[in-house]
Amino acid sequence: MTAPDGSAAPDAQAAAIEAAMAPVADLVAAGARVALTHGNGPQVGNLLIKNQLAAGVVPPVPLDWCGAQTQATVGVMIMNALERALCARGAARPVSTVVTRTLVDAADPGFTAPAKPIGRYFPEEQARLSMAHGETWRPFGERGWRRVVASPEPLEILDADAAAALLDAGHVVVAAGGGGAPVVRADGALRGVEAVIDKDLAAQLLARRLGAGTLVIATDVENAVAGFGTPAARPLRRTTVAELAGLAAAGHFAGGSMGPKVEAVRRFVAAGGRRAAIASLARLGDAAHGRAGTVVEA
Repeated sequence: MTAPDGSAAPDAQAAAIEAAMAPVADLVAAGARVALTHGNGPQVGNLLIKNQLAAGVVPPVPLDWCGAQTQATVGVMIMNALERALCARGAARPVSTVVTRTLVDAADPGFTAPAKPIGRYFPEEQARLSMAHGETWRPFGERGWRRVVASPEPLEILDADAAAALLDAGHVVVAAGGGGAPVVRADGALRGVEAVIDKDLAAQLLARRLGAGTLVIATDVENAVAGFGTPAARPLRRTTVAELAGLAAAGHFAGGSMGPKVEAVRRFVAAGGRRAAIASLARLGDAAHGRAGTVVEA
């Protein structure tokens, strides 16, 4: 949801979302019941920069707040863009966003050894100012210091019932954006935590909870690739849960990019989903019917 050059200016985000909703509208207009998730990396990144630059004036807000804020912001932009696209196709449908919490384990090892870098690089002086507010930062050589946080395993999409009710009422639903706002259960109550949730792993949890038959992870490439960047590289088209597991164990998929997508589609089909695909956004409809992308079927 940025411009091709990576710009996350408001106009660039709006244009990217407008373009993204065209194939979604085609799918809805063709009769599919659709629930959407989305990333929020650039949007949270913008909030983190504001936190860091203003840390001496106003206290930084925690990551679960950033997740909730960006779910609402991006959700509204998706609602507006998708409603316009559906009306243009003569297929008007209500679109709703559920600001969603994702349960994680307070004992997840990521909390004791946070390792996922987020946000921009900053000089040590600026990093230490943020550390004074309880954040964890690490040096990354000449590039500077960067904040690191936990990325715990998502266990449950807590507000999936609301999404299911809206789907049953005929809405297109946006939920679990950015993986959802992370929470833990403590003494019978929920509280937010400083963490980020992988959006692809959260998407497959949401799809399973909603009883979806098909999960499509839309990205900017046509397929997952085994042996990416090597002379033996080959696009994966039709594959199996077992083949994906073997390739992942052999290190074929990068942890920060294709790895979580492959794991998400593998888990979805292994848990009883009919079909999952990783495909380019432009081929969304074809991927949903198993005709494009990397397709895994039960």
